[in-house]
Order: sequence, then C-alpha cells, then structure tokens
Amino acid sequence: MAGMNLPEKLNSLFRPPQLTRPRIFLALAIAMAADGLQLMGGWLAWLFVDQAIDCVAMVLISRIIGFHILLLPTFVLELIPLIDDLPTWTACTAAVIVLRQRNPPAPRPPPSAPPDKPVIDV
Repeated sequence: MAGMNLPEKLNSLFRPPQLTRPRIFLALAIAMAADGLQLMGGWLAWLFVDQAIDCVAMVLISRIIGFHILLLPTFVLELIPLIDDLPTWTACTAAVIVLRQRNPPAPRPPPSAPPDKPVIDV
C-alpha cells in the first residue's frame, strides 16, 4: 500500500471483503450478541449502554463483512425506545449477507505499475 495514492487507499478501505463462512458466522454472532445484550439490559438504556453496544456492533460488523448502507438506518432505529428491543442488528446483518451473496463485489483491479517502469499491455 506504500505506492497507493489517497483515493486508492480509501477505495480499498471501503471495499467489502470476500464473504467466508467464518466471517458470516462471526458477524451474525456479534449481531445476535448485541441484540441479546440490549434485550436483557433494558433498564441500562438510561445509562447509554445501549448506544455503546450499537456503536461497537456497527464498527465490528462493518469490519467483518464490510460497510453496507443498510447498517446506517439500523443504527438510527436502535436509538428509538422500544424499537431497540427488536432484533434489528441480526435482521440487518442477515439481509446484508444475503444481498452480498446475490451480488458479489467486483474483483479487485490489478495494482498500477510504477511510473518509472514501462507498462506492457497485452
């Protein structure tokens, strides 16, 4: 990554990783744990524990299966009282996994050649 410019670095940062069984299992386990913790600790919502769980869940799920736009409304829904008792993280994570399996991400382009070396196009 040393020879990459800023747009290439950012693009590679937000490119979703390939979904593997361990990644899918781990993402669903994190989503179920977040929903379960929020359901069991209902009275802790006043101490902003639910919001901390939501932040951790969003970051971890985004790192494991890649960021998807569906994670944002789920994060906002979790801020609404009573709706946060629904298993929204589990449902959203399952939906993102299904969508990613239907439309896999495009393969990564080959790295660009350094400017000091000639490019051989075949």
